[in-house]
Amino acid sequence: MPVTIQDIADRAGVSIATVSRALAGTTGVASSTRELVLKIAAEMGYHPNIMARRLQKQRTDTIGFIIPTFGPRFSDPFFSEFLAGIGNEAAEHNFDLLVSTCAPGPKELEGYRRLVNERRVDGLLIVRTRHQDARIAYLIEQDFPFVAFGRSDLDVDFPYLDIDGKQGMRALTQHLIDQGHTRIAYISAPWDLMFSNYRFEGYCDALQRNSIAYDESLVVSGCLTDMCGYEAGHALFCKSDPPSAVIACNDLMALGVISAAQACDLKVGQDVAVAGFDDIPLAKHAQPPLTTVRQPIYQIGRRVCSMLLHLLQGATLEDSHLLLEPELVLRKSTQLVAKKGGGISGGR
Repeated sequence: MPVTIQDIADRAGVSIATVSRALAGTTGVASSTRELVLKIAAEMGYHPNIMARRLQKQRTDTIGFIIPTFGPRFSDPFFSEFLAGIGNEAAEHNFDLLVSTCAPGPKELEGYRRLVNERRVDGLLIVRTRHQDARIAYLIEQDFPFVAFGRSDLDVDFPYLDIDGKQGMRALTQHLIDQGHTRIAYISAPWDLMFSNYRFEGYCDALQRNSIAYDESLVVSGCLTDMCGYEAGHALFCKSDPPSAVIACNDLMALGVISAAQACDLKVGQDVAVAGFDDIPLAKHAQPPLTTVRQPIYQIGRRVCSMLLHLLQGATLEDSHLLLEPELVLRKSTQLVAKKGGGISGGR
């Protein structure tokens, strides 16, 4: 049986009210009595009734996070690291984390409505923001606390942290151009995602700065999975004039491209260059190790959670709009020089 306040009161020889005030640290209790109560509580292994305290405060001490996912996408290493950051930061401040999954669309928005209307959480975190994001519009309309990992094109103000995807993709594309590539394919994330457009802008900007003509036949869209990367990569390598380098909008798709290249008897890092974005743990263990753009996913999870906790505690954020610089990580998957003319330098 769990130890109760009554048990502590009986052993200390004081009233339940005195024990309650001593445990809460309120005034009206002699220091000697408070020390005695705390000592007995520790000896008996007392744990407060969290639900009762939350009801009293009219707070849940819980933050919510709905992962926008299709089927097996829950296993995406991006979300694993992001969740670890959120969860560890929340735990350090004695907050719980309520996590659920739902595919983007009307049902997903209904999930947000349920969490807000039932007051199951005190605040929410949003990830992978979209064009005219209905989630953000709804939470602002409800005046419900939230922080987003990502910007929006809505004409509203809200707290967010984001990575400068345009700058990161520009640097990555420039690296490949400096290696001698002129036919650089690009596998985008779904176009409704805001980060997809920023990264694409970086790719196009690097081409323009180097007077390389944009070729729409080298740009395809994928669903951020390794299977989509494999299928897109295979189609690109089967072209009569295939690219000498492929950039994927995330590492999972890039890993799929590596598999597709190997299936086409191409040596990544020798015959063709492949690069990604995120720097998930699998990237450095790929064969060959994957060149990518690093965004510190775990630290980002902690930081957006910290921003939300500050809001929930009534604090003012010193900076409610954070845009962080990513880091280009060069590995063996792009350590080659394309042959003159920009085609693949090896045979099939």
